[in-house]
Amino acid sequence: MKNVILASCALVAASFATAAVAQEGTMSGAAGGAVTGAIVGGPIGAAVGGIAGAALGTAIDPPPPEVVTYVQAQPAPATTVVVERQIEVGQPIPETVVLTPVPDHSNYSYAVVNEQRVIVDPQTGTVVQIIQ
Repeated sequence: MKNVILASCALVAASFATAAVAQEGTMSGAAGGAVTGAIVGGPIGAAVGGIAGAALGTAIDPPPPEVVTYVQAQPAPATTVVVERQIEVGQPIPETVVLTPVPDHSNYSYAVVNEQRVIVDPQTGTVVQIIQ
């Protein structure tokens, strides 16, 4: 019975690890989560930790330095958008915020919201980084 559980956990972990290879942030999150889970809960903990780590790894993967540099160098708009709630990394930005694409990096856009520059994934509307 123990061997069946171990084999099942290994199969589940391998399938998630294979899917995670597509994104670097996912892979590092999955690996870190799997190691932590293995320490805490053995093989089953490794599988669960890998899944959780993969999810977190994609949510906080920062944009490349050239995207941050570009957004920082842009002139501040005359007026900034003000929203009622706090803008947070990993959360969607309100749909009313107009995003400006980052040239040569179609998977990033930016806006100035609540006097903060915010880098966003334009496909999902998820905040990737807030520049302080």
